[in-house]
Amino acid sequence: MPHPHPRPRRGRDPENPGPEKLVEAARASGVTDERLLRALGATPREAFVPATGKASAYADVPIPLAHDQVTTQPSLVAMMVAALGLTGEEHVLEVGSGLGFQTALLARLAAYVVGVERWADLAERARANLAGQGIRNAEIVVGDGTRGAADRAPFDAIVVCAAFPEVPPPLAAQLRVGGRLVQPIGPGGQEWVELYERTDRGLARRRTVVLAHFVRLFGEYGYSPTGRSPTAWFEDTG
Repeated sequence: MPHPHPRPRRGRDPENPGPEKLVEAARASGVTDERLLRALGATPREAFVPATGKASAYADVPIPLAHDQVTTQPSLVAMMVAALGLTGEEHVLEVGSGLGFQTALLARLAAYVVGVERWADLAERARANLAGQGIRNAEIVVGDGTRGAADRAPFDAIVVCAAFPEVPPPLAAQLRVGGRLVQPIGPGGQEWVELYERTDRGLARRRTVVLAHFVRLFGEYGYSPTGRSPTAWFEDTG
């Protein structure tokens, strides 16, 4: 399926920056993948943020969403996506789609993207945003991201956009051998974003991508929305 590659805007007022500012921020963060940087420059973040956040669309900052959620900082998105090492042929799972900005970026770098979003209203907006950009090789489903998308598995790459102290077992099971998974590992608030690779024996940690701050990952294999921990591990460590 062809990937949309709209031309970057030209002649923009320097006082009203565009995607090129996010490309600069990604480069400054150490991202060197030119294919990824071109995709970032072709993805208008202003089309994927709430109306109240449009003035900050091209600042390298998170933007608040409904339900006490926030977008991921663009340079952090770029670092996490870069760690997946996408070549264009992958089937990708995204856990936590928000309003679809990262989904759009992934869709320009992979063959197909399945995004799982917990909140139905955010998922509806994300679908509309992606359609508005002509992106057809991505879909957003509403559900528990910790359970993945078993009916669409296996995946070549998985990116998780919320924090938990361990990788949910269903996500590890839905990743192909040789596939990569990126997830913030921690209690929510200060995490190590870790890169894993699926081997014949299970997940193997490859490296730390960056230290960052994320909201908590809720679901059957994450934190309980009621506030009760789903695992003895969390009970033991606080």
